[in-house]
Amino acid sequence: MGIQLGMPAVGLPAPPTGASAPPVTEGGTAGIAAAAGIRAADGLLDRYGRRATDMRLSLTDKCNLRCTYCMPAEGLDWLAKDKVLSGAEIIRLVGIGVDVLGVRELRLTGGEPLVRADLVDIVAGIRANHPGLPISLTTNGLGLDKKAQALRDAGLTRINVSLDSLHPDTFAQLTRRPFLARVLAGVEEAARVGLGLIKINAVLMRGINDVEAPDLLEWAVSHGFELRFIEQMPLDADHGWTRDGMITAAEIRGRLERDFVLTPDPRQRDGAPAERWEVRRRAEPETVAGTVGIIASVTEPFCADCRRTRITAEGSVRSCLFSHEETDLRELLRSPGVGDAEVAARWQDAMWGKPKAHGMDHTGLGDADYVQPDRTMSAIGG
Repeated sequence: MGIQLGMPAVGLPAPPTGASAPPVTEGGTAGIAAAAGIRAADGLLDRYGRRATDMRLSLTDKCNLRCTYCMPAEGLDWLAKDKVLSGAEIIRLVGIGVDVLGVRELRLTGGEPLVRADLVDIVAGIRANHPGLPISLTTNGLGLDKKAQALRDAGLTRINVSLDSLHPDTFAQLTRRPFLARVLAGVEEAARVGLGLIKINAVLMRGINDVEAPDLLEWAVSHGFELRFIEQMPLDADHGWTRDGMITAAEIRGRLERDFVLTPDPRQRDGAPAERWEVRRRAEPETVAGTVGIIASVTEPFCADCRRTRITAEGSVRSCLFSHEETDLRELLRSPGVGDAEVAARWQDAMWGKPKAHGMDHTGLGDADYVQPDRTMSAIGG
């Protein structure tokens, strides 16, 4: 079920006596969080009582696939190297998030993070500073077979691998690249070296791979992986998404239930984007074969309990995946004499202005007033 958004949570710090808060903009107005009585110790609060503790940090906008629901066939204009955060800047920013603002979990994203030559060094640097921090990586799996061991040794906790089809022709149609065998080799190597619970992310496209849902789930549970289906979102470069054309969470469950019995996972969701289900094969209804998650951003939104803060590859805060504005932190990180406290304050300002839902004041991807962001998913960071 979707979570309905309510009014701001009771108990948020009140503005200082006699002070009037400046107008709120999504991009963050300097000092607005402080004017609302927010201290560094309050972390990444927004106006609706949500506190972001899950940091998604994009390492690059570059990608070596061209998935149809994400990127045009010809690719995108990549950022110049000096526009992308350096390894040292990334490590510092994570430190500010964890030590100052209460971040409890980090996911490194892209683009495709494996294309960064210094990826292992970045993971090692973060791990050295934060021994207990969960660090995950979202990847398309290309090259993972060569880096899995080094990443595990550096301190990576686990991985998410994007994989939409187990059929070579369908995989090539969706990604515009014939690399399925290489992706599967990467997943196999990650499992061999023990890179935590491996999660597989799949987007179903109507008339292309939607019939594969049961096969993908059978493959995942047979290998001890957790499959997560993600509703296609309006973040494609070609702007071809339609509400009627996407495969909904209800349809996904219906396809799976032809071969499996799904029951709600008894564990608390705890702000996770995926609603999880225990999986039992119909031939073995007494045995839990594994779990499956469904991320239903469109039809069953979970914006009211969103705990994510996103940093783009060039070091800008994107408070909501569907935002139209960003707040630059790179300028402060590169300014001599600017300390962590100033960076943290600007970050808090950006998050205080976070939209209520879907980049707007209400949920409604596909509604008449929804405007798709200019950035694609690969440019934002997953």
